[in-house]
Amino acid sequence: MAKIYYDNDADLSLLNGKKVAVIGYGSQGHAHSLNLKDSGVDVRVSDLEGSVNWQKAVADGMTIKNTAEAAKEADIIMITTPDTMQRAIYEKFIAPGLQPGNMIMFAHGFNIRFGQIVPPKEIDVTMIAPKGPGHRVRELFIEGIGIPGLVAVEQNATGKAKELALAYGKGIGCTKAGVIETTFTEETETDLFGEQAVLCGGLSALVEAGFNTLVEAGYQPEIAYFECFHEVKLIVDLMHQGGLSYMRYSISDTAEHGDYTAGPKIITEETKATMKKILADVQSGEYAKGWIEENQNGCQWFNAQRESHRNTKLEEVGKRLRRMMPWLKAKEV
Repeated sequence: MAKIYYDNDADLSLLNGKKVAVIGYGSQGHAHSLNLKDSGVDVRVSDLEGSVNWQKAVADGMTIKNTAEAAKEADIIMITTPDTMQRAIYEKFIAPGLQPGNMIMFAHGFNIRFGQIVPPKEIDVTMIAPKGPGHRVRELFIEGIGIPGLVAVEQNATGKAKELALAYGKGIGCTKAGVIETTFTEETETDLFGEQAVLCGGLSALVEAGFNTLVEAGYQPEIAYFECFHEVKLIVDLMHQGGLSYMRYSISDTAEHGDYTAGPKIITEETKATMKKILADVQSGEYAKGWIEENQNGCQWFNAQRESHRNTKLEEVGKRLRRMMPWLKAKEV
């Protein structure tokens, strides 16, 4: 059974007298910063000077400084910038100002797991990873509920790394819901695998293949969109509420029968073997190596993929149909 920590297991007073710097005021960074501030923590933030995030931090009343200054004066430094930017930011702005006993924190383990950032041995290295997007971290904090999170310790130079990390977790509200103990390796590898095989890569490919199958068979694209894309949220919401059993309880008997008969035809032994290969590439570092090289080479392939996938028939039809549903508060990229 996983070890789970709650409010009673975390001592927020351990952050008294500590200066915290949150590097990056984006999705996670803004939520961490505002929640810590509301919890009475001495927090300062940084982002690219003059950027939209910088201006947002100013508007939110945060203490904002350039990255080198914020990091140098802090005892605890949380890095929430995108994975591929972290190494350069760390080496140029954070590492020069580190002092023994400082703590470097992450909301995702990529750069530690794959050796892109190697802090000195006299530095604590920990993770608090909320299991939700930044806006939900903030919203649920305000509601007094909190969002579940993960805690991990990679280096415990001071002997108090986990306790300080849990205090930080309490400061952003995660211990209200529960913080599960993990490792940088487990968090990183499961996160990358889940994104690729299920949540993003798997789901995106599945709904697009289903949509295209119906359209190519002569059905109206609008009907195909509703059946293979729009209703995914209805099913996922049921799964969120009560697992697969509650979802199957809530749908029709016909739909449940189709679940049992068609599911194994879609997810075949070949599919499972491919999933194992994806996991192996994550574990070996092969995926990380490719992604790092892609960024070093200017992301030409990545940007081309992004552009082509924004212009599919599915996206065109969906954009038009979502305008019929104002309650969705539809977004366009």
